[in-house]
Amino acid sequence: MYIRRLELNDLNSLLDLRIRNREFFKPFEPSTPASHYTVEGQRSILEKVQHNWRNGSGYGFGIFLKNNNSLIGRVNLSNVVRGAWESCTLGYFLDEQYNGQGFTTEAVRLALQFAFGPGGLHRVQAGAMPRNKASIRVLEKAGFRYDGFSEYYLKINGVWEHHNLYSITQEYWDI
Repeated sequence: MYIRRLELNDLNSLLDLRIRNREFFKPFEPSTPASHYTVEGQRSILEKVQHNWRNGSGYGFGIFLKNNNSLIGRVNLSNVVRGAWESCTLGYFLDEQYNGQGFTTEAVRLALQFAFGPGGLHRVQAGAMPRNKASIRVLEKAGFRYDGFSEYYLKINGVWEHHNLYSITQEYWDI
C-alpha cells in the first residue's frame, strides 16, 4: 500500500468507500448528515482537503493498494498549529474488508514520515475510544505513547465519548 494526497479526481472512489463502509464506520465517527454520502458532500470534503494543503492547516492522504491503485482508506493530519507548538491531530479509517492486515499501521507510519519530514511538525497526537482496541493497537505499533484519559472528549455517533490520548514527537520517531 501507499499513501498520497487526496485529489478531486478521487471523488468517486472516496464516495464508494464511504457508502460501502457507512455502517462499519458509524460507531467510531461523529454523526454525519445524509448529504455526506453524496457526490456533492464528498466534493466538499475534497475541496477542503485541497484548501488545507494550500494553507498548511491539514494534510489529507488516501490509502491506496499498490496492485490496483484502489482507495481503501484515509489518514489525516488535521488541526495543524504552527509556532511554538508545531503539532497536529491524527485521524484515520480503513475499508472494513482490509482491517487487520497492517495497512492502517503502515499508513500511519507513512503519515508520520511526512509530518516529521516535509510537514515540518514536532508532535502528532491522536485519541482512541478505550473500547476501540484495534485503533489503540495501531497507535502503539506506530510508536505513539499513552498520554492520558480524557472524559467526554469527542461526540461520536451522537454520544460524548471518553478517549485515551496518545502522542509521538520527533524525538521518539527518530529512535
